[in-house]
Amino acid sequence: MKKIIVIVICCLSLGVAQAQEDRGFEIAKNLEIFSAVYKNLNMNYVDDVDPGKTIKVAIDAMLASMDPYTNYFPESQMEDVKLQLLGQYGGVGALIMQRGDSIFISEPYKGLPAAEAGIKAGDRIVAVDGQSTKGKKTPDVSSAMRGQAGTEVKLTLERAGKTFDCTLKRREIKLPNVPYYGFVGKDKDYGYIKLDEFTTDAAKHVREAFVALKKEKPDMKGVVLDLRGNGGGLMNEAVDIVNIWVPKGTLVVETKGKVASKNTKSYTHLAPEDTEIPVAVLIDNASASASEIVSGSLQDLDRAVIVGQRSYGKGLVQNILPMAYNSQMKVTVSKYYIPSGRCIQAIDYSHRDENGKAVKVPDSLKTAFKTRAGRTVYDGFGIEPDVEVEPEYMSNLGVALAQKFLVFDYATDYYRTHKEIAPAGEFEISDEMYADFCRYLKEKNLSYSTVTERVIKELREVAKEEKYDTAIAGQLKEMEAALEREKEGDLQKHRTEVCEMLKAELLNRYYYDEGRIEGALKADKVLLRAIDELKK
Repeated sequence: MKKIIVIVICCLSLGVAQAQEDRGFEIAKNLEIFSAVYKNLNMNYVDDVDPGKTIKVAIDAMLASMDPYTNYFPESQMEDVKLQLLGQYGGVGALIMQRGDSIFISEPYKGLPAAEAGIKAGDRIVAVDGQSTKGKKTPDVSSAMRGQAGTEVKLTLERAGKTFDCTLKRREIKLPNVPYYGFVGKDKDYGYIKLDEFTTDAAKHVREAFVALKKEKPDMKGVVLDLRGNGGGLMNEAVDIVNIWVPKGTLVVETKGKVASKNTKSYTHLAPEDTEIPVAVLIDNASASASEIVSGSLQDLDRAVIVGQRSYGKGLVQNILPMAYNSQMKVTVSKYYIPSGRCIQAIDYSHRDENGKAVKVPDSLKTAFKTRAGRTVYDGFGIEPDVEVEPEYMSNLGVALAQKFLVFDYATDYYRTHKEIAPAGEFEISDEMYADFCRYLKEKNLSYSTVTERVIKELREVAKEEKYDTAIAGQLKEMEAALEREKEGDLQKHRTEVCEMLKAELLNRYYYDEGRIEGALKADKVLLRAIDELKK
């Protein structure tokens, strides 16, 4: 019997060795073929071949067959890598946007070079270091504005028809991962913390915010952590955020990949701040990765109520690998599993449909798991909230106002002619201001189409093809006239939505991102629902 076992083991070992040898040969063979293809291309192609550009295209095409998170970064993109991973870069601290063939400042960050130099939202960037921006794309201009901290960049700007130059010294820009925290609720007795990114020190800043809230109101009744729109980041920061509300030594997340020796288990390692206070976490379909580790683990541990919409479903872990010539590669190395044992990855990149598109995990393969208290949760499709709140969608009017930059432009004009507005927590759009905005839109000849209008147009075309157009021409005309009358009342019908858009843009001008967030909280239905849940 022992001899049989030894023989079987030997055969298995030989099989594994042969498979590894075959795989090694395939790798060497295909690398040799790739090298030969490029060599022949370089020697024989009719035009000159740019080696850096051509190889980058080949690498990107290869990585595109994996998943969207496995990427190669040449040395020229290191500033972008720092921004993604650390939330910092060398620059002037301003968001820019494209309108037609021009580039504008959309938002200067408080306390950073652009804002300190008096640059305002709505300023058009005419040139960067003497190079015209006309016809250039946002990434090109953004790249030109970024650079080594301590170096200077000269911007030529246009405001209200006047052109002026502004020389700025670039700084190491660190975006705040907690742009706002404060008190919410009717009696302001619930804490609120907004977390934008899981960059370096995110957990430290969330903990500091929570401690500050408790210090100001020791009898605080609960706390809301807002992870909506947060696409994730560093996993260790997620673990340390969970640690704020759960005991030391609690398993938060486990990673499993191809290399078993690199599998990890991450436990909380600090003393918690509060293991009793009620906690709510807000998520939506843009909450991903580290956001899902925090919300999912707190859900699995029955430590928080999750409110909002189902999260994105990214259960993949990436590592940054340094490479030659100061380049780097971000590679998906494992999947993560939260305390119940579930993986929330929603898309299976190892299987593709007939069009080459990655498929979602089918319902038939979703598995039920149990939280610490025995509640049923499922894997394979993100984090499903305990309390679902239907998302609100923008009206056709709202979409048109945003796409045509009409709210943005009105706020630009208003800010230039009004020195101040009420504090962020008190500011509201008055009847007089809304009437002024409506007059402004009339001057701009606002026009937009609705789904109903598009359906009527299609019906008219089909009727013409089928020769019914004459018979129903009168009815179609009546429908169009009735719809036009209804559209005239859209500014009143959607007044609440438009007022919130105006309010957000104006608060951003006077009080930056912090003010915009604070001003939106009073009408935030998801937040209000979370507070109701914390009261139970």
